[in-house]
Amino acid sequence: MLDIIFMGTPDFAIPTLEAIWESGNNIIGVITQPDRPKGRGKRLKPSPVKKWAVDRGIDVYQPENINTPEYIELIKRLKPDLIITAAFGQIVSKSILDIPPLGCINVHASILPKYRGASPIHQAIIDGEDETGITIMYMDEGMDTGDIILQEYTSIDPEENVGSLHDRLAILGGKAITKALELFKDGKPAGIPQDDEKATYCSKIDKSWGEIDWTKTKVELKNLVRGLTPWPGCFTFFQGERLKIWKIEIVEDDFDDINGLPGEVVASNEKEGLIVICGDGLVRLACIQGPGGRMMEDIEYLKGHIIPVGVRLGR
Repeated sequence: MLDIIFMGTPDFAIPTLEAIWESGNNIIGVITQPDRPKGRGKRLKPSPVKKWAVDRGIDVYQPENINTPEYIELIKRLKPDLIITAAFGQIVSKSILDIPPLGCINVHASILPKYRGASPIHQAIIDGEDETGITIMYMDEGMDTGDIILQEYTSIDPEENVGSLHDRLAILGGKAITKALELFKDGKPAGIPQDDEKATYCSKIDKSWGEIDWTKTKVELKNLVRGLTPWPGCFTFFQGERLKIWKIEIVEDDFDDINGLPGEVVASNEKEGLIVICGDGLVRLACIQGPGGRMMEDIEYLKGHIIPVGVRLGR
């Protein structure tokens, strides 16, 4: 039985925590981000990982910075055999990485060395990938550069958005950590070095990415909406008000017969829906949400809202 410290914060980490719990190993402490203000009232709200640990009577620690001398000494006193992280949200220093004799391992939501960094699930969909997965890797001082212990693959459905893929990868992360912990029963398993020449990186998601640039291609727009839905979401503007776009469908058409500029509405009715010109053809804004309203199919939305043909969406 291993003594394990777990570091993680959001919902993505919960299946990994469950898998460690069910493996028969001993979770000697959980480290997560401090409670953050949420909602209209800005009340402090614990992370999903904290709630999970508190419900099971596991000690929880919430540093603003894990790398302070105080927390380094705390981890030394706990004497973990292994540290496991999943979406923790802080960089872990070498001083901590060197503490557990079996090392520190991370559950990363891509097939490394592709999509090192903060937003691998979003970026895989935005880039139109048809496959992704989970990598269990040793942590080092680099950004997701450590040796690979094992990888689990999954396909990406062409209609899938980041919300559903996130949930599936979270579950796959739990299955992968179960397999990894089996390897640690015989000591510290060897890792396979990553090929740095094949590495790609993804940055932290910025909400401004969601503003639609109608000069982009049909495929680019569809994948952008898939990759930013449900969070942070994609949007455009109609008459100065924000129109949130939940789903885009590609319209098969003869683009040579279309006259107009990117962002121009060419159909807006209860039969065809809301169809807009983009960089290389037409797209349908199949699911939208107006200011203060709820998400609706475009046909339903147009029953109560007029978006005239010929108007251009955007700023």
